[in-house]
Amino acid sequence: MAALGWLPPRKRSATARSVLAGEASAEAARKTAQAGPDQLTEVEADAAGLDLLEAGEPAEGPAEPVFPVAGDDLAAAFFDLDNTVMQGAAIFHFGRGLYKREFFRRRELARFAWQQAWFRLAGVEDPEHMQDARDSALSIVKGHKVSELMAIGEEIYDEYMAERIWPGTRALAQAHLDAGQKVWLVTAAPVETATIIARRLGLTGALGTVAESVEGVYTGRLVGEPLHGPAKAEAVRALAAAEGLDLERCAAYSDSHNDIPMLSLVGHPYAINPDTKLRKHARTNDWRLRDYRTGRKAVKVGVPAAAGVGAIAGGAAAAIALHRRRK
Repeated sequence: MAALGWLPPRKRSATARSVLAGEASAEAARKTAQAGPDQLTEVEADAAGLDLLEAGEPAEGPAEPVFPVAGDDLAAAFFDLDNTVMQGAAIFHFGRGLYKREFFRRRELARFAWQQAWFRLAGVEDPEHMQDARDSALSIVKGHKVSELMAIGEEIYDEYMAERIWPGTRALAQAHLDAGQKVWLVTAAPVETATIIARRLGLTGALGTVAESVEGVYTGRLVGEPLHGPAKAEAVRALAAAEGLDLERCAAYSDSHNDIPMLSLVGHPYAINPDTKLRKHARTNDWRLRDYRTGRKAVKVGVPAAAGVGAIAGGAAAAIALHRRRK
């Protein structure tokens, strides 16, 4: 992607930056895709109490033919990560792991926790707020080796993420793998973190935000912009073109209305644990819907635990108070 660096970021339009982010993510995903993913066996699925085609609560939406179609090599599946495949935000759990290893101070963790609480509870994506969150994350990894962060990421997955995978969504991904299709994560999380999660789940690979590195060291800059909203759709479009996929035969899964551009690209969109806006959109457009949350868990989903740090409690309270004042 170095050849695209001649255009100063401030002069690119948002659309151009989304395209650049998507293409960079697709290129990184193909380079790191797993040749032979470890798949969940039928015995393991039975032991976990999973029905690969009917996992979770009954799906809403219109009846459709058996899906995925076995042997259809022009089809693939694209899964959002946060609150679709995994409970909570991957980048927050990664941040917890880095804090534990003294990559940054308590004050920075508190600010990061506040940013997460604001996004989840206030439901607002203020550009300045998102820019601040992005800059915070980039400043943490600047100057560190990519290999170092990858090694730490493996440990962090075991510590904080492995037990947060939604079994129902994992089973849906497995159904695509069993049908002989490739399965990709698509997330705003760093592509290195997303790749680790994809490999651990036996998936094909991952599309994620690409941070610039020179000679294996992070520069503190992004290639394009975070893989969020329209940029996710561009990444899926670019990967589908490179892989020779027919998007009408592909499936996409997400919990967030921000991913409607990605979901709208494919012939089989699914709303998983959807937020209010996505649930409404899915019902209006006859998209299929699955919800693996129940009771109190559904209310709390997306608000990560602070692991002994009181930042989330304070940040959440402040976010709720501010949100109420703005009504």
